Amino acid sequence: MARSKTSNAWLHEHVNDHYVQLAQKDGYRARAAYKLLEINDKDHLLKPGLWVADLGATPGSWSQVASTVVGNSGRIFALDILEMHPIPGVEFLQGDFRDAEVLGQFVEMLGDRQLDLVISDMAPNITGNAVTDQARSIYLCELALEFSQDHLKPGGSFLVKVFQGYGFNEFMAAMRDQFSVVVSRKPKASRDRSNEIYLLGKQKKV
Repeated sequence: MARSKTSNAWLHEHVNDHYVQLAQKDGYRARAAYKLLEINDKDHLLKPGLWVADLGATPGSWSQVASTVVGNSGRIFALDILEMHPIPGVEFLQGDFRDAEVLGQFVEMLGDRQLDLVISDMAPNITGNAVTDQARSIYLCELALEFSQDHLKPGGSFLVKVFQGYGFNEFMAAMRDQFSVVVSRKPKASRDRSNEIYLLGKQKKV
């Protein structure tokens, strides 16, 4: 079956995308690596020895970035509903973050230690219905925030992808209840037409 004009345009943009080409050159699994790299350059989230949870990790570019910085003295715990090829130094669990049993297994991987940083690049499967897609996205953000509330140590940080729209302001307010500082970031690697934005919560309150 012939590709539509829309899919052909997407394919052309993707192949010629600067960050796609850069990822291939630098050995990252996806262009999303540069979103985390830029945010980290600005906010210094990743440091040697940190314990980090990567939610919605597949294909693994954020875990690649994080594992390189935290080194052998740190730990990376990754979770995604899709399979992810192994990354040295990253402990991965495949499963649905919305499933209580899967979440329980993930928490067991952490042991009794609290995390220094939670990063989430999760997004729902797109249905094409803007209202439904936004609701699903905010729900995932809320689950990630709840996870950070339970497993992030006092003073820790939380970085999450949020799509601007219904529920965004309420979610930001919920983050401000949990963190002393909440800022927004729109990295250059995030396409201009996308309404995605990253919210960063710093200094988790006790």
